Amino acid sequence: MNTEATNKDILRGGQFLVKETSCEDIFTPEDFSEEQNMMKEAVQEFVDREIWPHKERFEKKDYALTEEVMRKAGELGFLGVAVPEKFDGLGMGFVSTMLVCDYISGATGSVATAFGAHTGIGTMPITLYGTEEQRQKYVPKLATGEWFGAYCLTEPGAGSDANSGKTKAVLSEDGKTYSISGQKMWISNAGFCNVMIVFARIEDDKNITGFIVENDPSNGITMGDEEHKLGIHSSSTRQVFFSDTIVPAENMLAGRGEGFKIAMNALNVGRIKLAAACLDAQRRVINSAVGYAAERIQFKTPIIEFGAIRKKIAEMATNCYAGESASYRAAKNIEDRISIRMSEGNTHQEAELKGVEEYAIECSILKVAVSEHVQSCADEGIQIYGGMGFSADTPMESAWRDARISRIYEGTNEINRMLSVGMLVKKAMKGHVDLLGPAMAVADELTGIPSFDTPDYSAPLSEEKAILKNLKKVFLMVAGSAVQKFGPQLEEHQQLLIAASDILIQIYMVESTILRTEKNIKRTSVEAQKTAIAMTQLYLFNAIEDITSKAKEAIVSFAEGDEQRMMLMGLKRFTKYQNIPNIVGLRNSIADKITAEKKYTF
Repeated sequence: MNTEATNKDILRGGQFLVKETSCEDIFTPEDFSEEQNMMKEAVQEFVDREIWPHKERFEKKDYALTEEVMRKAGELGFLGVAVPEKFDGLGMGFVSTMLVCDYISGATGSVATAFGAHTGIGTMPITLYGTEEQRQKYVPKLATGEWFGAYCLTEPGAGSDANSGKTKAVLSEDGKTYSISGQKMWISNAGFCNVMIVFARIEDDKNITGFIVENDPSNGITMGDEEHKLGIHSSSTRQVFFSDTIVPAENMLAGRGEGFKIAMNALNVGRIKLAAACLDAQRRVINSAVGYAAERIQFKTPIIEFGAIRKKIAEMATNCYAGESASYRAAKNIEDRISIRMSEGNTHQEAELKGVEEYAIECSILKVAVSEHVQSCADEGIQIYGGMGFSADTPMESAWRDARISRIYEGTNEINRMLSVGMLVKKAMKGHVDLLGPAMAVADELTGIPSFDTPDYSAPLSEEKAILKNLKKVFLMVAGSAVQKFGPQLEEHQQLLIAASDILIQIYMVESTILRTEKNIKRTSVEAQKTAIAMTQLYLFNAIEDITSKAKEAIVSFAEGDEQRMMLMGLKRFTKYQNIPNIVGLRNSIADKITAEKKYTF
């Protein structure tokens, strides 16, 4: 058990908004253990040997290569990192599973998708919901890459509304088997999977039910052709048709009507893992862009010396740093929550399910933020390459296409934005997060006289931390007023919810970035963290601009007259950055560091 987890105050999911977090209580990439660093190096070496040199083959729809790489990953144990040792896995903690997902996913979205579909939604539902017999039968084969898994949820006409599927499961008269009939689409790994998690409805049940179905073409299972996709070209994606497919009754996963719960919890894990899968993709784009810009001469000067290019590199690196900071912070929170639950007597299955579910808000936040970072990074990568970036002969074009899907799967970013705020409000109603008290305090502050004291900002990042507290007040002001005005009808106001969620997302990302840098300052020095401080200040500056815009949009959409004027004045007060650093100077210092190191180096 992780005793460290019991020795610190671990916030519950969503509480970051109303409670202060100490930098000592968060985990950062600089905290990787020796074992984790060795695993990271092993994965990097594997990717650089087996995947990166074959980029061209992946772009030409070489599905066999993806399967071959996955089999090799299984032989090295990478597919079983999260699987308990008794099922032939490595039984490593949640942070280690994130780390492997991060570094195995950056070279091509084709392998990233195959890996994520297999280890996450293909294997994990059996590991966490299966009976002992189901786990003994299937999980060892999946953990070692002897078998591959797929996940059949989406249907034509049922995209984001996962529980509306029409696939039917009919129980036989003797009660021993179910007959499944229906159509599934966008099924990753369909072309080479051995077993599928299939969701179907029994009679007129309100919720769908999950089944473990072996891929046997003689049992009424047929596949459509490989889909032609914008990106992830060598990820096998097919429709799957079931026609009176017979499944033993003991292959039901969890209980009848439990499928929707399985699907939602699988998505929580999938969302945070997707954030991890977008990190090394950014590092590789940055490294390629820096290498090209250093060699590309225009007007007798390497273009990496031009301010316009330096700005791009600095922003790309800053977003990647923020994404790492938030992703590994949340991963360790989940790992610690799992440890605490196991110490309280939960089984591994219960502990992991509840540990991840606790941080569902953070999982949605990370999915949105980091998937948008990787798209922006790849887009700027193309721009740095100029005309060559548009060519399939350079890695930027495929990186951009592969990045695009990450804003769609595991729930679209629009769905995740609305979910993050919706889940937070539900947690508040259950008493898990006290939003009402802090929101009322902010309302009182709006009508009170502001303090004119001159604060002491001599400590590193002290003003940034003070601003962060105020940014939390912006969310409480906007969301508190919106909940008061619309009550249960708030979910009908989607544009307002999306604006509020953007504020929430930026707060979590900013706080994670500040805390990582502060922790590293304490263990090294201000001088050693000079570039990290610059990235933190740059990210905060950008976040303030975004929060100001989204809050203004939200306020004028539902408030009028004196209320609107008061809230807009409050917004101005809460987003004030007294000692704004030289933003161009910050970008230049970040670009200087990356230019000198010739790569993303944090």
